[in-house]
Amino acid sequence: MDNLKPTLAIYGIQDRHENEYPLYVHDHNIAIMKGGKVEYFLQQERLSRRKRDNSLHVHLKEILKDKKLLQEQYDMVFVDNVVGRTFLTQQGDVRFEAPLVEQLATVPEKGRCWWFGEERDGWTVNHELAHIFTCLPFFGNFKDNSLLVHFDGGASLSNFSAATYKNGKFEWIEYGWDLKPYSSIYNANALVFSIVGAKLPEQNSVPGKFMGYAGWGIPDEKIKIWLINNNLFQNIWSHKSIFFKKAYDDFGVVLKSFDQKSEFLQNVAASLQELFIDALLVKMQSLAKKTHTKNLYYTGGSALNIVANTRIVDSGIFDEVYIPPCTEDSGLALGAAAFVEWMKHGKVQIHKPYLNNWNIEEYNITYSNEDIEKAAALIADGNIIGICNGYGEAGPRALGNRSLLALANSKKLTAQLSMQLKGREWYRPLAPIALEQNVAYFTGKKVHPLANFMLLDFTVLPHLQHEIQGAVHADGTARFQSVSKSSGNDFMYHLLTLLNEKYGIKALINTSFNQKNEPIVHTYEDAYNAARNMGIIAFIFNGKLIHL
Repeated sequence: MDNLKPTLAIYGIQDRHENEYPLYVHDHNIAIMKGGKVEYFLQQERLSRRKRDNSLHVHLKEILKDKKLLQEQYDMVFVDNVVGRTFLTQQGDVRFEAPLVEQLATVPEKGRCWWFGEERDGWTVNHELAHIFTCLPFFGNFKDNSLLVHFDGGASLSNFSAATYKNGKFEWIEYGWDLKPYSSIYNANALVFSIVGAKLPEQNSVPGKFMGYAGWGIPDEKIKIWLINNNLFQNIWSHKSIFFKKAYDDFGVVLKSFDQKSEFLQNVAASLQELFIDALLVKMQSLAKKTHTKNLYYTGGSALNIVANTRIVDSGIFDEVYIPPCTEDSGLALGAAAFVEWMKHGKVQIHKPYLNNWNIEEYNITYSNEDIEKAAALIADGNIIGICNGYGEAGPRALGNRSLLALANSKKLTAQLSMQLKGREWYRPLAPIALEQNVAYFTGKKVHPLANFMLLDFTVLPHLQHEIQGAVHADGTARFQSVSKSSGNDFMYHLLTLLNEKYGIKALINTSFNQKNEPIVHTYEDAYNAARNMGIIAFIFNGKLIHL
């Protein structure tokens, strides 16, 4: 590899079938880094407008050609997947074949690469490594004496992997499939699919739905044991009557359908969530004891589980816990590029989460006090407004640059935003955004840095819940995004500060700026169309108020 060349990383492994929806493979992405800094990052869905898009193998040439990047010289790396290690474009003009292996590598593996008319050097970075190294662009080099963990539905040779970083050396400790039944709760469990009423095309939306639903129940030790004894009912796809019969035989509960208002079903969901957390904490405790590590870097789709994340932080197993904003597959290219840049230069620069800049590199935020005043007045008057400022967030969550904002003190307004405008289920909560000092006010706790990325939940003090009743979940918690001067979002910091000081508004609803079944908006045109279709009266574009 050449220290002077930029690194081009691609996650674009083709799915097993040509479905109308992503299935085994999803969230294709591209990253280009140079000198340890991100130059370009793209989650494919933001351009294609197809949620969790996995068609990069179809569109790679046009995407690169539009930016005149086809003939550039790169160190090229490709990320693999459990379904394979070959990247092949639909036209056949790019082909990368990685070596078949039985063990996870700790370095990029040289493969064979045909790139638009010529043979070039190319490497693969395994799925597990790519996940783990997604931490570097947001936290810098790993701290010494750290445990590095990936946990998801399936990577290259595992769904759970763990490594240590000690004295500048990376070393795998374990990887395998022992925790597969627990990660499968959120994407491949027949009982869970039945409870949330999901079909196969909706597979990738099940985790968010189920975590929201689980918050309505209370974990029960008897139900947990019952679920374990019945293999979590994970394979009752065509035999759902088995669950109904067992519920009646063992608990006397009469169920004729998966009625989401059923207290028993809500407690079953909460118990499944608790089983996941139990298994994860046992594993983390065991690994910490085995490796004597003090810090945790945690990645993979399972690291989007905010309840589990909070339990890890609160457990005190580790001194520090780090989770990147694009911890699931949407950050794989970024992680692979960061890994190679780290090997070439010895470090990676620290970035804010606003990295989705493909084709909008010229988007610069400029605003005045008057702009902030206008936006604050609209919100204070009970309006919902959109934000499309600068670059989009890396990862699945809107962190103030591609957000819909509204007052958090009204359940009616929350229902309008969540259920009517976005078409979400009744049981799913919306999250609040607040200044760090106000997150502490509502929770009575010191605010952990992971709240900057909306990766933790907080118990809201009971006597303050009425102030943000539209953002408090059924279990009394809220998934705050914390904003401070150093968060990297000056517009949002100044807007929240004005709302706090002038109107006494300490928090807002913050949900992603998108319509149902569509990705988060990327461009001005996306934002305009989404706002118009949802009936929003205005949105902010690069700091300026746009009335519709």
